Amino acid sequence: MAELGARLVAAFRRLNFEQRVAAVAALLLIVSTFGPFSFVELAEILVALGVLVLLFARAEGRRFHLPFGDGTVIAAAGIWAAALIVIRLFDRPLGQNLLALVCAALLFLAGARERARRPPDDLPPEPPKPRPRRRPRPASSVVDDETEPLPPPEFEPYRAEEGQQLRLGPEGRRPEG
Repeated sequence: MAELGARLVAAFRRLNFEQRVAAVAALLLIVSTFGPFSFVELAEILVALGVLVLLFARAEGRRFHLPFGDGTVIAAAGIWAAALIVIRLFDRPLGQNLLALVCAALLFLAGARERARRPPDDLPPEPPKPRPRRRPRPASSVVDDETEPLPPPEFEPYRAEEGQQLRLGPEGRRPEG
């Protein structure tokens, strides 16, 4: 249980600002369902849990493709939660309805900002792969042969004699003109 708690805290720290707002809004949406309970509240909890699972998977580095992107899915979850809250508007206390509507609005706004931040078909960047550690070679595998330097190039720069004009090009060519 302690390991799960540590994973949840570490996952929350890896989320960006919009994702953190969506996670807090989803948790508060679950809290807002306390009281008279029906299938509508169950649907709200399932929507919030879906958002939390999506964010946890992204924080853990799991790669998967959603058709319209994470932001669109989170914003749609906020709209759907607001519709569910409006259905039960007169069956619950006003304060509880206002809390739930604010949570749904936060969920929608966080999803809209996430969508604006990252294009819909964009996958999150891959985490950097660790470099393989190079082991030092054992002394027995080091080659004892000495290497020889490369021979100098066959090119000798042109050196003009004193009083002679510097010419560029092959020796036998005369300037035309």
